[in-house]
Amino acid sequence: MMLKSVFRAATIFAVAFAAISCSAPTKEETAEKELKEIMEKNQAVGLAVVTVKDGEVIYNKSLGYKDLENKIALGDSDIFRIASISKSFTATAIMQLVEQGKLSLDADVSDLVGFKVRNPKYPETPITVKMLLSHTSSMNDANGYFTINKINPDSSKTWETAWNAYEPGTNYEYCNLGFNTLGTILERISGERFDKYIVNHILNPLGIYGGYEVLSLDSTKFVKLYSYNEADSSFTHSPAAYSTREDEIKNYVFGHSTPVFSPTGGLKVSALDLAKAMMMHMGNGTLNGVKIIDSTSSAMMQSKVAEKTDEGDSYGFAIRISDQLLDNHTMIGHTGSAYGVFTSMFWDKDKKFGFIVMTNGCNERTDNNFMAIHREVDACLYKNFIRE
Repeated sequence: MMLKSVFRAATIFAVAFAAISCSAPTKEETAEKELKEIMEKNQAVGLAVVTVKDGEVIYNKSLGYKDLENKIALGDSDIFRIASISKSFTATAIMQLVEQGKLSLDADVSDLVGFKVRNPKYPETPITVKMLLSHTSSMNDANGYFTINKINPDSSKTWETAWNAYEPGTNYEYCNLGFNTLGTILERISGERFDKYIVNHILNPLGIYGGYEVLSLDSTKFVKLYSYNEADSSFTHSPAAYSTREDEIKNYVFGHSTPVFSPTGGLKVSALDLAKAMMMHMGNGTLNGVKIIDSTSSAMMQSKVAEKTDEGDSYGFAIRISDQLLDNHTMIGHTGSAYGVFTSMFWDKDKKFGFIVMTNGCNERTDNNFMAIHREVDACLYKNFIRE
């Protein structure tokens, strides 16, 4: 009788333990549940996330829709126009030319673009490559940024208004025109069309599928982008995000028409592939033995040049250094926003973890100088996959 009682008790315990074990959600299940709640709170159309730790992807998930009208689910290989995170690719390419001795960070931009580039209030102060990389040139986007003619005195009657009142190198203002100018410089110095250079020297070596020229990519992979209408909480599709720009490319003038490809924001890539670029930066310019830039260039990109940005952070070369994204951590990387897309690529250099977050449309809530969805997703991913 005693043996039967012991056996019965052991059986009951085993069954109960199995039931408890089966009912306990995994961290992946918990994270997915929380991500869906974050999406609902932010009215996100689609959401792609990647978590990286110690040079490896440890979690990725795609939720929601790539096509809201036709209810087509977002997939891991689908590609977003990533907006201003594209700047980090332009900056990386510029650093390659610097390493090769083809370009100097202190070079006068006037000598590189074929016309005089000066702030009219400070005509004796050269505008340098370093200033463009760090948004400290005093150039602004007041006249737009889809052609470098905006700063050419021979081509624009309003060129003077493309400059701020302070001396170049003394202050910060985020400037898309500056990075389109850098793309033009890259093209003129390298001898390769901008979009092809990035593919040949950064994307292909890292095994990344993506690019700037729409017609060179598989259009079935494009994630539709949606602008949010606050008045009625609706979304409007933004087809211009993937405009082919066929006519402009057909009439392309090498070393001048470069903004057609938007070095400031036009790269199309998936969240998983963008994580490869992030891991390269986390690896001081190298990923899986493939060196894109050397460690010195990598350190320069990730070091503070502008001490105070509009958001209260610091800025390097297309890299933002912030204590505002993830509580109790200094994160470095970049965000992007255009046509309704909101992207984020940030990592903790010391703790060796990082996150990619992309949404193709949300209600545009902000928190602590970031999109609320970026802060909330990063906190979720950190809690479930990084925190001890």
